[in-house]
Amino acid sequence: MKSITINGSQRESVGKKATKAIRNAGQVPCVIYGGDKPLHFSAPELAFSKLVYTASAHTVVITLDNGEEYNAIMQDIQFHAVTDRILHVDFYQIFDNKAITMEIPVHTTGASLGVLNGGTLRKPFRKLRVKAIPSKLPDFIEIDITPLKIGSKLYITELENEDYKFLHPDNTVVCQVRRSRLAIVDEEEGEEGEETAEGATAEGGDAPAAEAAQE
Repeated sequence: MKSITINGSQRESVGKKATKAIRNAGQVPCVIYGGDKPLHFSAPELAFSKLVYTASAHTVVITLDNGEEYNAIMQDIQFHAVTDRILHVDFYQIFDNKAITMEIPVHTTGASLGVLNGGTLRKPFRKLRVKAIPSKLPDFIEIDITPLKIGSKLYITELENEDYKFLHPDNTVVCQVRRSRLAIVDEEEGEEGEETAEGATAEGGDAPAAEAAQE
């Protein structure tokens, strides 16, 4: 997993007045949990752009002005309801030999046969919860949807690997292609249907027309 560096300044005052002053200066108040005690610091709002506005997951190296460094992951973030400015960020300190739990984005690749034939692709999860040591965490979970036909489902057990563990039940559906009103049969099934229809016409002559007339 890729890492992003955030340069910040440790802060001692954590009251409302001090926090407001930090935000007015274009800084974001932050806290790192997971160590011996919570560590409060602040960093420029622009420093979080690559961490927040991205389609991949990242770990973070927090470098403080006193020379200390902390490896962490973002645990929670708060935005202003009107301006969408970042108000506060919580981090959780991580260690190389200690497994952590993290939500990893899901990316799909390929062109599903079922979707090409009018089906609708459903992805119930934008992110999947996984557990692993930091060095084994992926930037994203990549899923090839090419084999999915109309009615097909992809279960989380089909994504299992040795690097990380999914924290979802085995019957969790990650992707599926559902039939829509405009959907046609999948290409392979359609070809079989055409052969059957031609065979019936050859053997029965104009029998299909007679059946249609009776209807």
